[in-house]
Formats: sequence, C-alpha cells, structure tokens
Amino acid sequence: MMDWTDRHCRYFHRLMSRQTLLYTEMVTAPAVLNGDRARLLAFDPAEHPVALQLGGSDPAELGRAVRAVREFGYAEINLNIGCPSDRVQSGCFGAVLMRRPELVAECVAAMSGESPVEVTVKCRIGVDEQEPHEALPRFLEAMVGAGVKWVTIHARKAWLAGLSPKQNRDVPPLDYALVHDMKRAFPGLHISINGGIATLDQAQAQLDAGIDGVMIGRAAYHTPAEVLLQADQRLFGATTSPQLAEDIPLKMLPYIDAHLHAGGRLNQITRHMLGLFANRPGARAWRRVLSEGAHKDGAGPALVERALAEVVARAA
Repeated sequence: MMDWTDRHCRYFHRLMSRQTLLYTEMVTAPAVLNGDRARLLAFDPAEHPVALQLGGSDPAELGRAVRAVREFGYAEINLNIGCPSDRVQSGCFGAVLMRRPELVAECVAAMSGESPVEVTVKCRIGVDEQEPHEALPRFLEAMVGAGVKWVTIHARKAWLAGLSPKQNRDVPPLDYALVHDMKRAFPGLHISINGGIATLDQAQAQLDAGIDGVMIGRAAYHTPAEVLLQADQRLFGATTSPQLAEDIPLKMLPYIDAHLHAGGRLNQITRHMLGLFANRPGARAWRRVLSEGAHKDGAGPALVERALAEVVARAA
C-alpha cells in the first residue's frame, strides 16, 4: 500500500471505523534514520490505533529505527516480509527474506528489544521455488522462537522473478487452507490472514474458520464504505449505529481546512476519497468533480460539498 495509506488516507478511514487497526505505508529503516521523520512518521492522534510498517534486513539498523520512532506513539511495529517490489528486492528486504528466517528472527529480536509496543511480522506463504508447506512452518517456527506473538500471512506465494508487484497481488493462487493449517499447528500464535478478501462477509468467514484476524488492503481503499462503515458493528460488536457514507465528507471538512491553511493542497486528501461512493448512484459524478477540480489553485471544502451534492441529487 505504498503511496496509498498515508496520514490523510488513514484519517479518512478512521472516520468510518473506530475499531479497525490501520497500517502506515511501509517505511524503510534507513529512511527513518536518515530522512525527515516528521514528514514520514507524524500522524493525527485521531488515527489511533495505528501500526507502523517497517522494511529492512539489518538487525542493528532496525533496532535503531524502532528506538527512533518511540516518540511518535505507534500502537504496533510491523516488519514487512511480504512486499515483492523491485526496490524491496534490491535492498534485500521484503518477501525475499522468506528465504532467510533466521535473519528475520534476529531482526525482530533486535526490534523487540527497543520497542515499548508489540513487534509483529507480515509475510507470504513462500517465494519462488519454495514449497509453502515446508517454508511457511519453518518461517513461523523461527518467528515464535524470536518471541513474535502476531503474524499476518498473505496467503499467496511471491514470485520475485517473472511477475510484477501488481501481478504478485493477483496471479499466484491463494491458499487459505494452508494458513488455516498454520493456525492449528501454532495455536498460541495470533495469525491474521490477507489476500483476496474484499468484503465483511468474507472476513467473517475467515474468523469463523478459526483465524484470529483479517487484513484487508485494496478493497478497503477502493470501496471504503463497503468495508469500513459497518466493520465495528459486524466484527467488533459495537452497539452504535453505523455511519452513513454521506456523513463522511462533511466530517472531513475541518481536517481539509486545517491542511489547506498549513500550505497543503486539496487533492492530497481527496485522491484517497474517490471510492467513497463506489457502486452507488452518483459515484461517477463524485469522482469527476473531485478529479477535475481538486488539483486547481484555490480548491477547498466548497468543492467537496459540491461533489457531495451531486451524489445526494442522484440518490434522491
């Protein structure tokens, strides 16, 4: 979800669900240590709970990065061993580390030693020529041995040679049964599942099958109202009434206004809001008004209100 789940996206998503755990984009350990930390890591307290997703393969470097992010107050630190992008492979982190579980164990041990919050891992079921039924349990054994209590498994192999990152999200077949087997083999380990899950019904089916948690990525971005508006009630037992999608743009207006007064631009926020009314009357008009106008000088809350009016008019 790099370039997607930035602070503006997370604030928008948090308005729709109070209970779901939100994740940052993956940030590399060198970027944390050498980059603009305020720009990379700061977030609005209203976004909580938020997990920071880190990338790296040097235990000492990752430990220093975790120490450096303490002040930001994340609820969880997650080490990404699932990303198959070329940039990640060239830096020797992400999914390529599925081949080196002992090194990953050293990394999480170093991170845990510096972290006041839980350190978790996100992984694939295997990469390239690996046999997932052999590689995944070996990987999980190493994680448990390093003290990891929570692993999120993307239920697909990653083909680092021959497939693009986009293809790696869709082409390798899903193997939910293997992830379910891992939960039975490691009953004390919290196992969340990721990959191909796009609705709350599908998420509930995974929970009913014994999985501890469900991570939803692109569906939550492209159809946020369908995934998030009822998540608290259906999955977390909240007794409050779900919000309406039409309420969310109005609740975003103070945040938008503050961002503009700080020198930001409207499209930096509204690019994450385009899917709010997906599969509903007025969705196309909503996207058109925001896409055509939000990048222009002077664009502000009035444009969002105009886009919302288009939706309301078509739904009447």
